[in-house]
Amino acid sequence: MDNLMTIVAAAAALLVGFVVGRALEVRKARAAKRLAQDEATGVLEAARVEADGLRRAAELEGKEQGYRLKQELLEEAEQRRAELEKTEKRLSEREEGLERKLDVLDQRQERLAQREEEVGQRREEVKAERERVTAERAQLTQRLEKIAGLTAREARAELIARLEDEAKAEASRTVRDIRERARREAEREARKIIAMSVQRLAVDHSSEITVSVVPLPSDDMKGRIIGREGRNIRSFEAATGVDVVVDDTPEAVILSSFDPIRREVARIAMERLVADGRIHPGRIEEVVEKAAEDLKGEMREAAEETLYELGIHDLPESLLEVLGNLKFRTSYGQNQLMHAREVALLAGNMAAELGVDVEMCKRMALLHDIGKGLTHLQEGSHVEIGYELCKRAGEKDPVLNAIRAHHGEEPARYPETFLVTAADAISGARPGARRESFEHYVKRLEKLEEIARSYTGVSKVYAIQAGREIRIMVIPEKVSDEEMAALSEKTASRIEEELQYPGQIKVVVVRETRAVNFAR
Repeated sequence: MDNLMTIVAAAAALLVGFVVGRALEVRKARAAKRLAQDEATGVLEAARVEADGLRRAAELEGKEQGYRLKQELLEEAEQRRAELEKTEKRLSEREEGLERKLDVLDQRQERLAQREEEVGQRREEVKAERERVTAERAQLTQRLEKIAGLTAREARAELIARLEDEAKAEASRTVRDIRERARREAEREARKIIAMSVQRLAVDHSSEITVSVVPLPSDDMKGRIIGREGRNIRSFEAATGVDVVVDDTPEAVILSSFDPIRREVARIAMERLVADGRIHPGRIEEVVEKAAEDLKGEMREAAEETLYELGIHDLPESLLEVLGNLKFRTSYGQNQLMHAREVALLAGNMAAELGVDVEMCKRMALLHDIGKGLTHLQEGSHVEIGYELCKRAGEKDPVLNAIRAHHGEEPARYPETFLVTAADAISGARPGARRESFEHYVKRLEKLEEIARSYTGVSKVYAIQAGREIRIMVIPEKVSDEEMAALSEKTASRIEEELQYPGQIKVVVVRETRAVNFAR
């Protein structure tokens, strides 16, 4: 029971506490509500007060801004009014100017109208005057045609033709006088320059001959030169390609050949053999080879001496060797190295007188006939051979032009080329410088050797006995004894068909077999 009362009392206490708590919460809520209402009222009042202040401030600012805008508009209106007044003033002034101009234009128009009227009257007068003059001219023309018997067109054509003929004749006379005067002056100056150049150069001329005489210590040496059954002289002729003449001439033998290089090699070899005294086929071949080598050195020295004399120091090695060959080459009997030297000196003297390049002129003259140093070895004219040789050696275009132009194969493009051509003609035209018959003789012998050399198996070919005999050395391994006769016959037939020559030519084919051994 006590527990029940306790529970009831606790429940009652709880209920009372809940009610009291609830009442307190309600009171607190009301108090909070009143406080919130009071705060909201205060906020609203403050906002209203602030809004009133802002409104009044905005009104004041709006009034001030409106006042400023009003002032600005007033100022702008004042400015525009002033500008309008200025514009109106300018327009009025321009209007007055236009009125004045219109007045002036009106006055001008009136004057132009008067002038046009005057011009019209003058035009009518001129037209009438022209018609009158035309009529008078027609009358005069008719009268002239009746008197002269020609129409106006015919008379005009005749007058023009006569004037043209007179003008052409006068022009022709003037041109002819100028040309004649220039030609006389040029010829006089050219003769003066050439005469001075020739006077400075004194050259002795001697035509080349085709024989060399070798002196002997005694006539007994002739037998040793001939050898047993003629073996020494045959070996010497085979090795050198010259004809050895042993006749009644006391203490001398004669070496005959159209090729001066062969003849000089044979002369040197013969003199050495005679001086040594040992003459047999093996020794002959050895001495001939040594003489050929020494002759090459001699030709090189001659070329270097010529270059030194002319002041040319940069000639390529390939050209130097060919230039040396000219010492023993001839053209119409004239030594070609001496000819090249003479042409260079003549052209150099003329170049100095005319004020052109002396060094280049000498170089062009020295090399203008260099192809003749190879014509006996290569096919073609000396012009083409020399042109290709100098082109490969890097010579300049003036040198190449001189080589081809001095025989007219291309026009001369440099003043030095004309001087080289003139110097070449002067050198060749000197009395005794050339002998044409000798040149034809040499060409015939060269053609003779060329025909024989064209066959397979031929090693050496020599034209001897002044071209009356052609000796052909064949390679034994390539040409048999039976083929020798056929080769001789074919060569003789071609010579008869292609060459013209006096008398007859003997064709000899030699096939020699040697067996060599050494005893030790």
